Amino acid sequence: MAPAQSLSMHAPDGLGLAIVLASSTPLVLMDPSLTVRAASGSFCTLFDLDPKEVSGRKLLDLGAGEWNLPRLRSLLTTTIAGSVAIEAYELDLQRPGRLHHLVLNAQRLAYGADHEVGLLLAIADVSESRLLTDQKDDLIKQKQVLLQELQHRVANSLQIIASVLMLGARRVQSEEARSHLKEAHERVMAVARLQKHLTTSTAEGVALAEYLTTLCASIGASMILEPEHLKLSIAVDDTVFSAEASVSMGLIVTELVINALKHAFPDHKAGGEIHVTFRSLAKGWLLQVTDNGVGKSQDAPPGLGTSIVEALAKQLQATVIVTAAHPGTSVMIKHLAASRAVTS
Repeated sequence: MAPAQSLSMHAPDGLGLAIVLASSTPLVLMDPSLTVRAASGSFCTLFDLDPKEVSGRKLLDLGAGEWNLPRLRSLLTTTIAGSVAIEAYELDLQRPGRLHHLVLNAQRLAYGADHEVGLLLAIADVSESRLLTDQKDDLIKQKQVLLQELQHRVANSLQIIASVLMLGARRVQSEEARSHLKEAHERVMAVARLQKHLTTSTAEGVALAEYLTTLCASIGASMILEPEHLKLSIAVDDTVFSAEASVSMGLIVTELVINALKHAFPDHKAGGEIHVTFRSLAKGWLLQVTDNGVGKSQDAPPGLGTSIVEALAKQLQATVIVTAAHPGTSVMIKHLAASRAVTS
């Protein structure tokens, strides 16, 4: 605390006392022995004190002794001695049947013609605002717990659906139906993985590097039968996305990786590579999935995966660009932030 500074009151003593008594702010004027010289009606009303019994008594003796706190005594005596000043000191005052959360401000005074020393104590009762703040904090904590529980349940439900799809893929006889069920399984699992990631993510959003790395590792483990022949690599910067945008990003990566695994390497020769990269741009971002496979056939009609990628990219206000990689195919999802118009 800063050293206390004395304020001089050149007004007549009686006028100064009258100002204290009439104040709507709870005020107490004390002498160096902490004996009350005057207390405002608002102070007496706030603490259920009889004004006639306050003046002439020590502050620490008021009420049922609840003011007799060692820390308060020390602060008041050092303030009146000129050593410190109490500025916005928080104090919990326990009265019979009620707890007050108080903010105290004390100022050493020199008043009257002889510059008599005194202490002016101003009190603010913040009990209601503190209660509202505590209630708000409790509600926020409850909502966070409920949100995490909901995310856990959604992730678990999605995993159950994915398991049912995989079970169906193993039972069907048609290779085409089995392929479609496996694709649906991976799409559901992509959302399930994100839901699990959300339970440990911060309020600021989802770290793409960790999420996409985990996502691609899971896809590779379930769909790459010969890891020594096919490499799936990830390079993502430290960008953080919102949960909603991360869902779309995860599904786009899932579709593009699955598409490369299905079509880029029909001969299953060694040396196959799929690279997933993401980086922020000066204005926007760029996602790229590139393979060194056989390349995209110009005559092949767009499939369901292509339609899904285009729809998700549109949600992210991004553009899909497909080019030949010589060898292989490169798919870029590019988002450029809209430039702001400059007005004069």
